[in-house]
Amino acid sequence: MIGLFLGDTNFSKIVLKKIKKQKKKYFIIDFSKNNEFYRDKNSFRISIGKFGTIIDLIKQKKCKRVLFAGKISKPNFSSLRLDFKGIYYMPSVIRAAKIGDAAIIKSIIKILNNEGIKVISSIFFNPELSLKKGNYTKLKPSKKDFKSIKKGKSFFKKTKNLDHIQALVVKGDKILAKEGKEGTKKMLSTLKKKSDGILIKLPKKKQDLRMDLPTIGLQTFKDAKKYGLRGVVLQSKKHIFLDKTECIKFANKNKIFINII
Repeated sequence: MIGLFLGDTNFSKIVLKKIKKQKKKYFIIDFSKNNEFYRDKNSFRISIGKFGTIIDLIKQKKCKRVLFAGKISKPNFSSLRLDFKGIYYMPSVIRAAKIGDAAIIKSIIKILNNEGIKVISSIFFNPELSLKKGNYTKLKPSKKDFKSIKKGKSFFKKTKNLDHIQALVVKGDKILAKEGKEGTKKMLSTLKKKSDGILIKLPKKKQDLRMDLPTIGLQTFKDAKKYGLRGVVLQSKKHIFLDKTECIKFANKNKIFINII
């Protein structure tokens, strides 16, 4: 039995589809904004403030492992109804919320660990969503591009594990844009139409790789074309790559390289 904490974005649906295909026993704790999984008979809609109810359900299901998939946004804490364990644990979640959405999930993982519940990688059942080292397009990075990639790697080594930055756009030795709380799409919208930069998405220093991995999909590449990016760079086996076949086809057509370092 696997417990699924599912939020928004298509990634959570991809994870669920794979688990169903493998005929794994599962149940869902639906943390999506609009109750996306209400049709699933194994789905439970439980407030983030009801930690006692959540933990009781996990133990009732004799579940030893859970995973997080999809975006779990900050709740409206003032309207939350808390149970006993919710009252006990909520202050740590509120403190985490001031840092960002990733910190909220990290605080929940810590709570689950305290209760003896193991959290596994979000891509445990979907290893195909994370690529190995190599170049996946006809176009390859130039020597100048590799200098830009080196610049980006150096930047990420200096970031803290709860910083919001998971993406940069680099051109030569200059950082053109940094990702904020609003995400990659918002960051790219700040660029000029022909930026000629490289999008680099890497895990933060000391990041918990069980959740909140850098993610790209077809929309990322459409935005890359719109703002004249030369390539997209990810770290081997430490990312989520959605719509892989379509993305590679689109990148080849629009002369954008995909390099996994």
